[in-house]
Amino acid sequence: MADEKKVSRRDFMSTSAKTAAGVAAVSTAFSTVPSKVLGANDRIRIAVSGIRSRGGNHIKEWCNIPNVEVAYIVDPDENLFPKRVEQVETLQGKKPKTEVDIRKVLEDKNLDAISTACPDHWHVLQGVWACQAGKHVYAEKPLSHNIWEGRKLVEAARKYKRIVQCGMQNRSIFGVKKAMEFLHSGELGDIYMAKGLCFKPRDSIGHMVNSPVPAGVHYDLWLGPAPYRPFNPNRFHYNWHWFWDYGCTDLGNQGPHQMDIARWGMNKEVLPERIKCVGGYFAYESDQETPNTQLATFEYDDGKILQFEVRGVYTNAEDGIRIGNLFYGSKGWMHLDGDKWATYMGRKNEPGVKYDGAGSDAEADPMNLAGAGSSAHFVNFIDAIRANDYLKLTADVLEGHLSTSMCHLANIAFRMDHELEFDAHTEKFVNDDQANGYLTRNYRYPYVVPENV
Repeated sequence: MADEKKVSRRDFMSTSAKTAAGVAAVSTAFSTVPSKVLGANDRIRIAVSGIRSRGGNHIKEWCNIPNVEVAYIVDPDENLFPKRVEQVETLQGKKPKTEVDIRKVLEDKNLDAISTACPDHWHVLQGVWACQAGKHVYAEKPLSHNIWEGRKLVEAARKYKRIVQCGMQNRSIFGVKKAMEFLHSGELGDIYMAKGLCFKPRDSIGHMVNSPVPAGVHYDLWLGPAPYRPFNPNRFHYNWHWFWDYGCTDLGNQGPHQMDIARWGMNKEVLPERIKCVGGYFAYESDQETPNTQLATFEYDDGKILQFEVRGVYTNAEDGIRIGNLFYGSKGWMHLDGDKWATYMGRKNEPGVKYDGAGSDAEADPMNLAGAGSSAHFVNFIDAIRANDYLKLTADVLEGHLSTSMCHLANIAFRMDHELEFDAHTEKFVNDDQANGYLTRNYRYPYVVPENV
């Protein structure tokens, strides 16, 4: 897919009127796999890992791209296989293989890539294993479960020369790209502050007692790197999001999308210096560990500010936005909701340039994917694989690491309950050993993200 051309103001106006032995063995076995050179007509075979929810969307996207085959579906819950096998066969006319353990799938020398839609605590380990096996990776957001391991996936992608795309699909959406071009053009002046909004009211998950592992569930595989705990249905399908062992709060669930847009719009390619985050779990009594309300502030070395707010109980919108972004510049401000946006200029708040989601630029969007949502992001991943060039990615693993790390920083500040100072070069907190303890986790053998990938 061609790179989008720069758009002038006139164009806008017209368009819008740690277990070394085990890890070493895995690494040695995988790293010997040669990579294939793929032409435009070669079939790319993908394994989708994590198929209950988001994985179904991954399956649909891959099956809709020419010369792409969903060769495997992978999940530790075998009960999910019949529905997804039927989905794949209906879409591509061929059944996929099923497997509960991603390591067995990675042994297939004819497999080209994996697509991870599994719980957050599995994203990086599967990605590192895949890179070591010579496979490319489409990694769903959040890229990582903690900051340290996110950096390890960046290192693995570069070391093994793999294409690793993070599922920050806004970077491939036509209208969002136009908004970023406008912000970077200087028309709104100096962008001194951005805000991300995640207003997603959620119900209580209630209380549930521990119970036997359901038939067909490979619970040890599901837990993976996380500490062992007795099976509890409230910590399993979807509700795992609300426990620190597996999830990253809604700030790290929905939040990475709007965090990425905020950072992108501000042209920030480093992590901030100071972080504050307040909030709590309000309105309900339940098993949930993570907050449902958070307000985070990030300050950069130049004094510019990024804010992020999560409201998980009943709430109004902010300027009509529930999931989106606001940008503030020295000449005006921008309202960005999905792929539609508007600007307001000066003291009188006069309407400026806007984009209503209609129309597209044939040169910038040759596949007519404008308005097609995340589909262009999946296509971009395949194009980058065929070109064997990670620079063609719209959301390379490094971008995913930075935006996801912003969410982790906020969560750590919330858990520490005080302002934190962060060194972006070392990716460690300054003079705060307790906060630095949250940068990684104790991995459960043999599911260990290695120090040396």
